[in-house]
Amino acid sequence: MASHRKTLGLLLGVAGAALSMVQGAHAQQTAPQTETPNADEIVVLGQIQYRNRTEGTAPVLEYGLDYFQRFEPLTAGDALKRVPSVAFLSDVIESDGVRLRGLDPAYTQILINGEQVPGAGSSSGAFGNGAEQSFFVDRIPAELIERVEIVRSASANRSGDALAGAINIVLRDAYALDGGFVRAGGLYFDDGALKNTLGGVYGGQLGPGRFLLGANLQDRYNPKVKRSTRFNDPVDGDPVPFNALALTNTEAQTDTRDGTDYSFNGSYQTPFLFGDLTLDGFWVRTQRYENEDSTEFRLGIPNDANLLTLNDNNNDIDQQSWSANAKYAIEAFGGETRVKFGYASFLNKNFEFEDESEFLRDATPFPEVDRFTGELSSGVIDDEEVRAKLEHSREIGALVLEVGVHYESKIRKSDIRATTNDTRLRVNQPGGTQSRLARPAGVTGPAATAAISTPGGDNTIERTRIDPYVQVSAEMGAFSWEAGLRLENTDIEIDDRTLAGPSASNDYQILLPSAHVQWNLTENDRITASAARTVRNPSFSFLSPATLIEELGDNDFVGTPNLDPEQAWGVDIGYERRLGRTGIAGVNVFYRDVTDVLEVFNTGAEGDNGPGTFVYSARNTGDGQVYGIEFDLSTPLTFVGLENTGVFLNYSWLDSKLDDEFGERTFNDQAEFVFNVGFIQDLPSLGAAFGATYRKQGDAFSRVVGEEVTTEYGADLEAFLEKRIGKRFTVRFVGSNLLDAEKAETFNKFLTSADQRSRLFDEYELENEKAGPVYQLIGRLAF
Repeated sequence: MASHRKTLGLLLGVAGAALSMVQGAHAQQTAPQTETPNADEIVVLGQIQYRNRTEGTAPVLEYGLDYFQRFEPLTAGDALKRVPSVAFLSDVIESDGVRLRGLDPAYTQILINGEQVPGAGSSSGAFGNGAEQSFFVDRIPAELIERVEIVRSASANRSGDALAGAINIVLRDAYALDGGFVRAGGLYFDDGALKNTLGGVYGGQLGPGRFLLGANLQDRYNPKVKRSTRFNDPVDGDPVPFNALALTNTEAQTDTRDGTDYSFNGSYQTPFLFGDLTLDGFWVRTQRYENEDSTEFRLGIPNDANLLTLNDNNNDIDQQSWSANAKYAIEAFGGETRVKFGYASFLNKNFEFEDESEFLRDATPFPEVDRFTGELSSGVIDDEEVRAKLEHSREIGALVLEVGVHYESKIRKSDIRATTNDTRLRVNQPGGTQSRLARPAGVTGPAATAAISTPGGDNTIERTRIDPYVQVSAEMGAFSWEAGLRLENTDIEIDDRTLAGPSASNDYQILLPSAHVQWNLTENDRITASAARTVRNPSFSFLSPATLIEELGDNDFVGTPNLDPEQAWGVDIGYERRLGRTGIAGVNVFYRDVTDVLEVFNTGAEGDNGPGTFVYSARNTGDGQVYGIEFDLSTPLTFVGLENTGVFLNYSWLDSKLDDEFGERTFNDQAEFVFNVGFIQDLPSLGAAFGATYRKQGDAFSRVVGEEVTTEYGADLEAFLEKRIGKRFTVRFVGSNLLDAEKAETFNKFLTSADQRSRLFDEYELENEKAGPVYQLIGRLAF
């Protein structure tokens, strides 16, 4: 609280400076007169929409919601699957942590309305990708979005922690529409489940300004089946070893994610005093229940005599994110001065239990239970963020000068508790039998202890940043350029209440230069070039001293408080051509030279689950390079007489180099490529349209001490049929995951690093995850 009092004092000081500017201003400003579209223009699309061509100097790809809308994406994550270089490492039919250019989500800066928001690195909110700034984009309903911006290179007036780039999700504001619409429909899953979606948006005049309100309720459901086949080792290096002598066990698993997302956003813009005032905010709540049930058989023989284990793992998750922002802009001191205040919060609560019964620890098979283990854990993670920004821009001759200072305070409070009931049952013990569907009725033995904080689980981490910057830009005929410097000052304090000793702390300063050039060769052709230094700050998840049991599969994870930030010098060079009136095509080459790479590694210490499991942590691995080529095309086929046919294609080739203790590899889990292709056919005379989109993501490889993982995804196909009824109603039928996409993972597991070098396997596992198609029937009505 003391830190927030200091923050409040700083905010009041900035506010006082803003009021002084107001008193010094002479001319009253009015709200911007923006042409506001009617709601029926948004509900009933009159033409196919393509990627927007931006006029700024920095390289940005912009996609309006209309680009995605006909495929009825449920979330921002579903929409982002169609844009260049966006990969995911999620479960099938889920799109949560954005991996821009194939890199870990921690390398991608997620912005909402241009501001960072705290988020979870995993569904539990505890670890996952190690990026508390990586807000899960599948928590934002697509209906709240006005547009999505892919920012390929950093500028001085934005935070520099965007090594792979940034994604700015711009929500509808007060000038997004005049009137309102509702969206309602249902979803049908291949297991027979029916789910609902309901939302609405309304905007209009309120007093001297305009307002917009949006709300959405979205049922979320993902039924998957998994199968794991485990061997002693691969046979003669064969990637698909079906040798019965090497087979040890198989595991069949059902994994169902069932929940509901609630969301709300609002915006109000009005003239106020001598300037313009903007208020906006959003709130998202996710209630989710994850139910995993698995059965493991010896030698892959599915009968009672070979039943090894029955496992029931359930996780009840409740997450809330919200953000509120105020911006005041005024003409003063020869230019425009902007004062911004913001507050954001992320609260995660989860309650998880796992019951496992083992049957073949002796010679007596099922239904005699040899051992029952019940584990219970609960966690509360509370992130708060306070922001203040003071910015001023003005013209000086042919130049535009912008200066400012950004303040940010992030605080994470963690309370993670766990308990275990480990009961060994003998054959002659009363109640020591179990059906396949029930917990042992006669479990006796030591009772579960009271839940206590895990080591490091009760802690507070605070990060404070004060970042001044200066930026200069100019337009000179066919040329425009921008250059700037940003000095990021970071101070970190960690208070661990479960360990004796003083709190840990760290502080550092990093100077981040950036420069962008744009050359308009003709009215339709232009070249862009950018160079920038970026940074990846150690995340709270990596810094936290909490020991998280079974956070990485069966393995534990503990953070490292004294990590250094990761830094990179990057270059982007692109060419873009306008095709006709609305089409566009572009190609971009990028390169990043990275130092002090942050990665998860195996400490070699034995994990809580005993032999064969480990404790993982985070470290600065070394240096690496990331590079690739990105191509995108979206255009009508007017040049062949098909003006009502639109095509979309993008392909990104992605690669990297990094040396670890075993040699050269790519950055962990970087997809080799991302490919999208699709079309939309409009039928104006029938008031109808149809289309399809196909997506394929390349393989990804990860290597740490003790484990190597190759991940492969099957292709994804979506299609839609649309019928427009009158001027205010549209109905669409959409099918997604029509190819029954699969996620296949290959695990090479070793007990020691020496075994890994010698390729002496502890276990070789093939895991396959599959989900069926999803069908939507959605109606939209404008009013």
